[in-house]
Amino acid sequence: MSDLPKFVQINEEGPREGFQFEKGPIATDRKIALIDALSATGINHIQVASFVNPARVPGWADADQVVAGFTRKPGVHYTALWLNQKGLERAIATERLDIEGSLSLTASAKFLARNQQRTMEENIVAAHQVLETYRRLGVPFKRAGIMAAFGCNYEGAIAHETVLDLMGQLLDVAAQHDLKPEVFSLADTMAWATPQSVKALVGKARDRFPGLRLSLHLHDTRGLGIANAMAGLEMGVDSFDSTVAGLGGCPFAAHKGAAGNVCTEDLVFLLHEMGIETGIDLEKLLDTAILAEEIVGHPLPGSVKMGGSLDRLRAQLS
Repeated sequence: MSDLPKFVQINEEGPREGFQFEKGPIATDRKIALIDALSATGINHIQVASFVNPARVPGWADADQVVAGFTRKPGVHYTALWLNQKGLERAIATERLDIEGSLSLTASAKFLARNQQRTMEENIVAAHQVLETYRRLGVPFKRAGIMAAFGCNYEGAIAHETVLDLMGQLLDVAAQHDLKPEVFSLADTMAWATPQSVKALVGKARDRFPGLRLSLHLHDTRGLGIANAMAGLEMGVDSFDSTVAGLGGCPFAAHKGAAGNVCTEDLVFLLHEMGIETGIDLEKLLDTAILAEEIVGHPLPGSVKMGGSLDRLRAQLS
C-alpha cells in the first residue's frame, strides 16, 4: 500500500460521456450550459465533446456547435474525444480546444470489434498511425490507456497478464516514435472492477512499470465506483476520470440499465473529507450536479447532491 496522495487530479468527462449515453436528444444550448457551469467549479480539465460518427453516437451530432458555443475560462483545459484522424481534424479545426493526444488499446477482442470494428492486430497498426499523425500535426501525446482492463461483458474476466502485456506493447509503440505518455489510464469500461482487483492490477502495473503515473477510469454500474476509487487512492493513484452526477456510460457495453461513471461530486466529497486537495468548490459542483439532472430530465445516481455536503451541515450547526 502506498501513501495517500496529497492532491488528486480530477478529469471531468460528464459532458462527453453523459451526452453520448442519453437515449433522448439534449439541446445544444443545454450541453453548453453544463460545460459553462462546470468551468466555474474549479475543475481544471473537462472533456466537452466527442467527434465521432453521428450515425453510431447520435448524442454528439452537434459536437462542432457545442464546442463553438461554450465560454472558455482561463486555467481550464477543454478536451475532446476522437477515434480516428477525421475526428481529430474536426477537433483541431474548431480552434477552441486543448488538443491533447491520447491512445488506447483494448484488453477484450470482442469489445474492440464491437466498439471500433477492429481486430487486436489491426489496433496495433492503427496505434502506429495515430502516433505518426500526432507527430505530423504537432499534437502532444499526453495519455495512454487500456480499455476493459478489469473485465468485459462479452468476453468475461480479463487476465492481469493480458493487461500488463498490452501496456508494454503500447509503451513500446510509443517509444518507437520517441514518445512517452504523461499518464497511463486503466479503464473499468464495463464495471467489472472490485477493490481487490483494483489493488492487485495497480500493484502489478507499478511493479512492471515503475515510475509510470497511473490513472483510473471507473464506472459505477454495480455500485463499487467509490469503493474502487478508494482502493486506487490507497495504492497511490492520484488521477481519476469522473462524471458530474454520475452521468454516462459506454453505449456499446451491453448494459441493460444505466452505466454511469464514478460520480465527480461523490469522489470530491470523499477526497475532501480525507484531507486530500482537488482545487474544486464542492458546493458549486453540487449545484452543477443538480443542473445536470435537470438537463437530462431524469434522476442521476450521484449521492452527495441528494444528501448535501457535511461542510454545509457543519456550518448550520456551528
